[in-house]
Amino acid sequence: MPRPHHKRSRSLAVLGATAVAATLAGGLLIALPGAASAAASGLADDFNGDGYRDLAIGAPGAVAGGKAKAGAVVVTYGSSSGISAARRKTTSQDSSGVPGTSETSDRFGTELAHGDLNRDGYGDLVVGTPLEDVGGDADGGSVTILWGGASGLSGGTTISDPNASGHDRFGQSLAVGDFTGDGKADLAVGSTGKDVWIFKGGFTKSGGAAGKLRLDTQIESGAYPRGAVQLAAGDFDDDGADDVVVGSSAGNFVYRGGAAGFTLQTEAGAGYAGALTAADFDRDGHDDLVVGSDFMSVMDSTAKGGYVTVFYGGAAGVDTTRSAVFTQDTAGVPGADEHHDSFGGALAAGDVDGDRYPDLAVGAYFETVGSASHAGSVWVLRGGASGLTGTGAQSFNPGTAGVPGANESSDLFGGAVHLADHNKDGRADLSVGAAGENSDDGAVWVLRGSTKGVTVTGAVNFGAGSVGIGKSGDDPMFGHDMSGS
Repeated sequence: MPRPHHKRSRSLAVLGATAVAATLAGGLLIALPGAASAAASGLADDFNGDGYRDLAIGAPGAVAGGKAKAGAVVVTYGSSSGISAARRKTTSQDSSGVPGTSETSDRFGTELAHGDLNRDGYGDLVVGTPLEDVGGDADGGSVTILWGGASGLSGGTTISDPNASGHDRFGQSLAVGDFTGDGKADLAVGSTGKDVWIFKGGFTKSGGAAGKLRLDTQIESGAYPRGAVQLAAGDFDDDGADDVVVGSSAGNFVYRGGAAGFTLQTEAGAGYAGALTAADFDRDGHDDLVVGSDFMSVMDSTAKGGYVTVFYGGAAGVDTTRSAVFTQDTAGVPGADEHHDSFGGALAAGDVDGDRYPDLAVGAYFETVGSASHAGSVWVLRGGASGLTGTGAQSFNPGTAGVPGANESSDLFGGAVHLADHNKDGRADLSVGAAGENSDDGAVWVLRGSTKGVTVTGAVNFGAGSVGIGKSGDDPMFGHDMSGS
């Protein structure tokens, strides 16, 4: 199986009022209980405005409209009891109001990002479909915004490729942030080319973006993997505008955002990054950049099984002279550094214990557990006043006591990770995707946050069949990606 790519983005979360709790209908949507109230929450990942953060999960190999591997996205809604398979809505290009048509091997839902793009108080979901044929352009790629509302995601708008003849796989990477510093959520889109396009807020359902900017990067478009394979957003210099991080086979380049456009600030780590994310782990007012190096060159002797580097932010932006490296051999981190584990292949940031310092989830989807090869595992590293630390780190896999399931070869547990507070208890819950579970049907686990960190108490898991996605002779790969992870 080709290794999955996971794009990590930090979306805008706008402060909001009391939420609307809606009764939802249509598609594979299960009704949500609750009384209606005055206004949507304004949370960037609250697609139905009820005040609870939701979880969007990609199933790019799902059958849709009778077409193999057309792809679909499942939103599981947050609630006082957290995430479950019972509260959900499934969307494909065959859904009413969604642009395009489900076609064989499009893989709708390969990439996901979220934010309140039209500033109506409801989170919107951005879906990248990099393998979609556009007219006669094979694998030209497409990007679709699915709009949030009181009934959840409904309808959509296509973001057209401004340079279709100059690259392929438009939408292979996505990030949402306020890159221009005007208080509106913008959308960054990558492809196989050197050009990254910034679509400016505010967006409208009828017209799309308010404008667009072209960022010509330093990446090598001819190298493999090609183009902007990863994108991330973070305000590393605390100037009020998010900066753009472009990950490629040539390195990870940080471009300072602002009203005047983009300028190269630094390169943070040479070589291919399997994942990127950003958060202010030491709460000094500057976001910090995390780079996951899951597949290393033979010239890189840092670790055999992958490593994670945090580059701390400062007044000048990402400070490459102030960094820390974490591996499975770092003091306090459970496990051992072994060849081809892919430690750092997925990353997500969130506060799991409610101490106000973001923590870091790290996936190693090729980790061998016992006799199960490529079973996968996930770690949680703690944030604090001195930044990220291995002290108190936790590790989980389906063989961990209290975690549902069992370790099996090729499950790819940890291929996607996500941290968000889905039950409003002030602590982020850990969601983990395993796209290889049950012969590539795929599955998702959710473990709750607590004052002592992630807990197995109340842990749940659910597979593709539980959310109405059938195999039909194909591999749905449910859990391949999660929005915001």
